[in-house]
Amino acid sequence: MNPQAPVYVRAENDAWPTVVYYRFHAWRGHRPFWAGLFTLLGGLPIAYFPYADLRLGNVSLAMATTGGAGALIIGVLLITLGLALWFQETIRVFAGVAAILLALVSIPVSNLGGFFVGFTLSMVGGALALAWAPGQPADEEPAEQQSALRQPAAVGLDKAEEPAGIQDAQGIPGIPGPRGTETAHASETTAHADGGRNSAG
Repeated sequence: MNPQAPVYVRAENDAWPTVVYYRFHAWRGHRPFWAGLFTLLGGLPIAYFPYADLRLGNVSLAMATTGGAGALIIGVLLITLGLALWFQETIRVFAGVAAILLALVSIPVSNLGGFFVGFTLSMVGGALALAWAPGQPADEEPAEQQSALRQPAAVGLDKAEEPAGIQDAQGIPGIPGPRGTETAHASETTAHADGGRNSAG
């Protein structure tokens, strides 16, 4: 979803194809559309190939396998998951994991996953479903950032009222000063710092 996309407002002279296009574009932006499309398309060859008959003149080439019922079940489930991703976007994680597992199972069951066509499409659809996340408008900040910004700060306190961890460092309030175990020379890097000893802290 692109939260910064402009909102379409219908004008009086807009033709109905324009209205249909923009309404479809808005509907597509609020759900994992491509994940559902790839998953749905991946189920079609998995369910079709075991029952397909190819005729070359008088020769009939049948690709049916003993697991034809399993292939049909896997294909129908993938088509159902693709439609569910379009109309129930809240189940995207479950549908994505299920699509990936069904695609893997289709390799031994359904003619190598519909000759790897259905397998590839279903894997891409499941990955897109797991990667999709609902968009957030640009003016809304995440809850973690808002809570971090709302933390109380020590502003307007006198020196006697400042907390123990926040001291006045070089006249700037709110910046922690040196700890009680450090001396004024602890930050020097010369050999004479801190009474002739080099300090590691």
